[in-house]
Amino acid sequence: MSESSSVQRNLALQRQWYGEPLGDRVRRLVVAFRISQAQLADVLGISAPMLSQVMSGRRAKIGNPQVLARLVMLERKVLVPGVAAGESDAIKQALEDVRQSQPSVGRDNLPVKQVTNGEQIAWPVLLEVAKPTELEAAASLLEGRYPRLAGLLRRAADSE
Repeated sequence: MSESSSVQRNLALQRQWYGEPLGDRVRRLVVAFRISQAQLADVLGISAPMLSQVMSGRRAKIGNPQVLARLVMLERKVLVPGVAAGESDAIKQALEDVRQSQPSVGRDNLPVKQVTNGEQIAWPVLLEVAKPTELEAAASLLEGRYPRLAGLLRRAADSE
């Protein structure tokens, strides 16, 4: 198999396994956190050459589940208000939190809910500003006039 067809196969596998090519996901993180690919690799716990190979499609997957979990953690940290606002201290703290993390990936902590409308991207932001009990209380107040918004708040509270 030629290198070109191997890369195309790997990118297709990445779309299947991760929803999109990993290069796209990584580039968004580099931009959001204003860091280099080498710095991102360090935060993720992967070598810079390995990250480059995954991004370019020369490798199909991230073999270490902790590295993948850190990638997802960083994607969620982009939604933290201070990070989203580009505040240097918040960005540094988010990167350090992920770098120091020792995430585990197992059957018990994999997401099982499928949400097709993308609303789950709002959940981390909501949980940054309110506890699940507060989201439930707010949902109760809104239920009569804004049932869809109340449902969103409840689903965010349940996602914790």
